[in-house]
Amino acid sequence: MKTGSVDRGGYAITYEMAGDGPDVVFAHALGLDRQIWDDVAYHLPDHRTIRIDMRGHGRSGVPDGPYSMGGLIADTEAVCDALDVRDAVFVGLSVGGMIGQGLAVKRLDMLRGLVLSNTAAKFGQPGPWQERAALVRKQGMKAVADMTLEKWFGPKDRDGAAATWARERLLQCDPEGYAGCCEAIAGTDFYSPTSGLRLPTLGIAGDRDGSTPPDLVRETVELIPGAEFKLMRGSGHLPCLDAPSDYARLLYGFFRTIGHV
Repeated sequence: MKTGSVDRGGYAITYEMAGDGPDVVFAHALGLDRQIWDDVAYHLPDHRTIRIDMRGHGRSGVPDGPYSMGGLIADTEAVCDALDVRDAVFVGLSVGGMIGQGLAVKRLDMLRGLVLSNTAAKFGQPGPWQERAALVRKQGMKAVADMTLEKWFGPKDRDGAAATWARERLLQCDPEGYAGCCEAIAGTDFYSPTSGLRLPTLGIAGDRDGSTPPDLVRETVELIPGAEFKLMRGSGHLPCLDAPSDYARLLYGFFRTIGHV
């Protein structure tokens, strides 16, 4: 396992790399960090897994916001270029899925396939995201933790280990980093760019996800001709935490289908 970083001119983007084989690049959800993928990566020993901390999250630097989606995509692109990533599968969850859509549009030479997990081409209207950014800058992450967990996990799961871990990570997230990414989401509508993509794509949703319900994920995935859609029953917004072995099994099945093994 190797941990490294890429200088982005005033801040660093950190990553963790492990294994050897075809590349799989992971992008995490808003407010969390690359560690959401640890258990999934464990089940993919025959691949080189690259897990990235988004700007303002985890161990990456926290430049002043607002951020743009183009900037988040460029951060990821810089890490992939530094590691000579080509012919990879990109796995993005939530805002990480937005980054994946944008990277596929910009740098299709890097990607063999795309996994869009619990994500969308557009996350609602800009106003609520801008209001959330202002709220966390003023009151900190505690102001949004409860409402976030309510959307991410079903009522029976909110006291479980995955929800407890996610809450701890949310509360540790830098408010400026979180707010900056909220503003990036507010300004993003990928319906047209994503509908122009032509690469193997797998969509994954959780039937208990109140943040990106299955119909929203399916709607986004179906913008790409030939894309598959899988529903994980009993999972919410973070199936990589709820059921990492099942999630990895879906990924590996997709890898086999497109010859990424």
